[in-house]
Amino acid sequence: MRVAVTGSSGLIGKALVELLNGSGHEVVRIVRDQQARDENTRYWNPATGDIDDDALNNIDGVIHLAGANIGNRRWSQNRKRELRQSRVAATELLVEAMNAAINPPTVLVAGSGIGFYGDRDDEELNESTGAGNGFLANLTVDWETAANKAQDAGTRVALARTGLVVAANAPFLTKMLMPFKLGLGGTLGNGQQWWSWIDLDDEVRALVFLLTSELSGPVNLCSPNPITNRGFTRTLGTVLKRPTFLSIPRFGPRLLLGAELADELLFSSTRAIPEALNNAGFEFHHDDLQTTLQQAIAKNPKD
Repeated sequence: MRVAVTGSSGLIGKALVELLNGSGHEVVRIVRDQQARDENTRYWNPATGDIDDDALNNIDGVIHLAGANIGNRRWSQNRKRELRQSRVAATELLVEAMNAAINPPTVLVAGSGIGFYGDRDDEELNESTGAGNGFLANLTVDWETAANKAQDAGTRVALARTGLVVAANAPFLTKMLMPFKLGLGGTLGNGQQWWSWIDLDDEVRALVFLLTSELSGPVNLCSPNPITNRGFTRTLGTVLKRPTFLSIPRFGPRLLLGAELADELLFSSTRAIPEALNNAGFEFHHDDLQTTLQQAIAKNPKD
């Protein structure tokens, strides 16, 4: 297939492009660097609404991963507008180009997130579960709505609701390693909030699976084995051979990151189950967190 990819310079995008190229697909990268145009690179700028006229011509499928980092800055009103623009407005621009293309793509795999479900305590969440409350949930609903407009041109749309991606250079993991290595790792609050995670290799394999299968609509991209923050903490401590007796009170991360961001990213409980992938026959290669963390840390260049 001839596949257009946005967000190809990110953690997931880099691994995805490598897998697509290795699987015999032709990749066309949609990038924000005007000087990078070549046979397999097209330009776009979601902030200005610009995209090459031929960016989506004669493309078989699109995997759309572009979006500003959710957790690297406080959620000021300006930052919230940037996050919305990088997801909703960018997706609207991409879909407009798809619908206007010569031979429009037959499939769009659109990045999304399990933030759609909001804070749901111990509730098991499959793809039929409705949206939750909060900034992330509202943002994700609008993000998915923009992607679904690609159906107007007959394009199959799969919404990839990704969980916490575990990888050697995943930003959240690299930030956690130092305090844990110093024996200062601990649970966040009471540690009972559920974290739905996925290994990077399974993530990109699942994206390609969505590209080539017949699945449509929302699809949870997360391990079949979600774990509580307490379980994640103990597992990471076991891998690093460090104690994890501490409990980090909520006010600390709220003071550092801002209350809204900390509450929705660190203390929100999202127990998502990959029901659609399981029913479609997708095989997870990495569903054991301890093994996944061991492999990721062994590859970490800062380790």
